[in-house]
Amino acid sequence: MIIDFHIHTFPEKIAARVVEKLGKQSHTKYFTDGSGKQLIESAKRAGITYSVNLPVMTRVDQVEKVNTSLIQTREELFNQGIITFGGIHPDYENYRAELKRLKDNGFKGIKLHPAYQELDLDDIRYLRIIDCASEMGFITLIHAGIDIGYPGHNYASVKQVLSVISQVHPEKFVLAHMGGWGDWENVEEYLAGAPVWLDTAFSIGPVTPGDTTDGQPYLSYNLTDEAFVRLVRKHGADRVLFGTDSPWEDQSDYLKRIRKMELTEEEKRKILSDNGGKRLGQ
Repeated sequence: MIIDFHIHTFPEKIAARVVEKLGKQSHTKYFTDGSGKQLIESAKRAGITYSVNLPVMTRVDQVEKVNTSLIQTREELFNQGIITFGGIHPDYENYRAELKRLKDNGFKGIKLHPAYQELDLDDIRYLRIIDCASEMGFITLIHAGIDIGYPGHNYASVKQVLSVISQVHPEKFVLAHMGGWGDWENVEEYLAGAPVWLDTAFSIGPVTPGDTTDGQPYLSYNLTDEAFVRLVRKHGADRVLFGTDSPWEDQSDYLKRIRKMELTEEEKRKILSDNGGKRLGQ
């Protein structure tokens, strides 16, 4: 069993349009059209058993509508190999009731994206949500570090992550992008070994450039293989989760990158399968 703990899909009608817009904004290539159909095909080619879908609520009015749609399709998605999380916006006032609704409908976790939601991670609005989610036993997965499409401000820095940990002590806290994309020195020095899980999404190997016709450069802050292995071992392979960030990485290619790393077979098994299975109860 292989679990991709970090993918994104969008509603069929708007998927291609959303992915094209985000690809242009970040100057990166996309490898599917963002639809569930193409994700399922991608996972099958890669030999991935389950992919964890992470919805991002960029507006308050999306919260109930998107979560309701995910509730209605959750079982169908699961049967197709997609485990979907729910989402919350930090300005959504009834977050406790919405989290309970997700819990009552069998959801395992939620996704928060400080850059897309334009709010620093250690803001009280996030602290309340993360605390409540932890209380309910949810996995809380956040975008950590710089976002390639919003490079001007780091909304989820290592310092902010450590502040959340010290104030809230979330039990199931997952930091995407190996704990802080583009902030690797601080991740390795201050965050490695902390009581959190790191996912590998969009963190290793070169960034594949997309449309750069606007003359703007694309960012390529990904870890080298050597730096990745060093960080895995300093943090502990027991707390690293395989994730690709599809459609922004090709699942088959990303899986090959992990498999060729100078990691032991036991370390690879933990990252690709065991750790995710334990978190999700699979």
